[in-house]
Amino acid sequence: MSLSRRGLLAAGGAVGALATASSPAAAHGGRGRVRTGFDRLAADGYASLAGQRVGVVTNPTGITQDVRHIVDVMHADERVNLTAVFGPEHGFRGTAQAGGSEGRYDDPATGLPVYDTYTKSGQALADIFTASGVETIVFDIQDAGARFYTYIWTLYDCMQAAALAGKRFVVLDRPNPVTGRAALGPVLDKAFATFVGREPIAQAHGMTVTELALLFNGEFLTRPVELETVRMAGWRRSDFFDETGLPWVPPSPNMPTPETALVYSGTCLFEGTNLSEGRGTTRPFELLGAEGVDRAWAAAANALGLPGVRFREAYFAPTFSKFQGKTIGGVQLHVHDSKSYDPVRTGIGLLVTAKRVWSGFAWRPDNWIDKLTGSARVRTMIDAGAEADEVVAAWQGELAAFRSLRKKYLRY
Repeated sequence: MSLSRRGLLAAGGAVGALATASSPAAAHGGRGRVRTGFDRLAADGYASLAGQRVGVVTNPTGITQDVRHIVDVMHADERVNLTAVFGPEHGFRGTAQAGGSEGRYDDPATGLPVYDTYTKSGQALADIFTASGVETIVFDIQDAGARFYTYIWTLYDCMQAAALAGKRFVVLDRPNPVTGRAALGPVLDKAFATFVGREPIAQAHGMTVTELALLFNGEFLTRPVELETVRMAGWRRSDFFDETGLPWVPPSPNMPTPETALVYSGTCLFEGTNLSEGRGTTRPFELLGAEGVDRAWAAAANALGLPGVRFREAYFAPTFSKFQGKTIGGVQLHVHDSKSYDPVRTGIGLLVTAKRVWSGFAWRPDNWIDKLTGSARVRTMIDAGAEADEVVAAWQGELAAFRSLRKKYLRY
């Protein structure tokens, strides 16, 4: 029997995927590696994609256990008719910074047409799917676990557009890097819906992308899509990313490590202020600060006694974004107990103490904080002098309702 080069690559990819999927994890207790949705799809010979013209919505995180990109692997496999790629914010190959994308081009590695989904939704995005000629759209992107991380709304928009275009939709699962134990934080008020929050889910949703897809399809899309989900094997809701045995690829330029994801759902709130959220440093969202901030902030934050985290007085000079090239003062978060750490409560505590100790504190003039938190409540309560625990208490009713709804869609 003779094999083409494409067939040889496919055979090697299948063997590699199965071998790495069964190898021991470098994780706790010697558990086997988590197998992603793609691992399981490949191990099944791509049976659910047979006979279909396939397009993939992905970015640099769409990788195999041996860190090859799934687009390269699928393109080399004669069992898959991969005909298009769709890139989100930052782009398919990840060349764009926050708020940017790669546009329409042909991928140099595969020759496949790459279409830009960023800022596109509804009929405009449906028209792109139609023009691409695909029949089935596959989604495979690593999420960070926060409502305002835009990839989950790329998922939502693509599901909505696929329904409009009459396309089938397949979601390949990857871990929520900060566990799926619980939902935390305020729930979005639809009056504040934007691309950092389309629908009423909690700020830290505690779900995987397949679970979110099921939730979107079951609760929010007026026209549900023909949906298939491919779950992981071996993932537990209590797993942090470093327990999965999977390689980490930064989902965006300012999400360099799983530790960044751990704090992000709380400290990203500083995007809505005039303080730096650490962009332009090697520890984005772990370093926060501004000109004129001194050791008083770390002391005030530590005095809150927040579980699982300590705050260190820190000085840094961002290389881009806020305070570019200037040495500023602030805090660095040091999470010492990830299981007890509450990122959203911590973010609120840091906002409250920053406003208290630094006279220069201000919200971004466009009230971006309202889009991030999902309503005007956090901003107005802090402005009125509320303590952190009062702010957190204010959203418990809506959070309880979301947790109840969420249970219907949990699959692990």
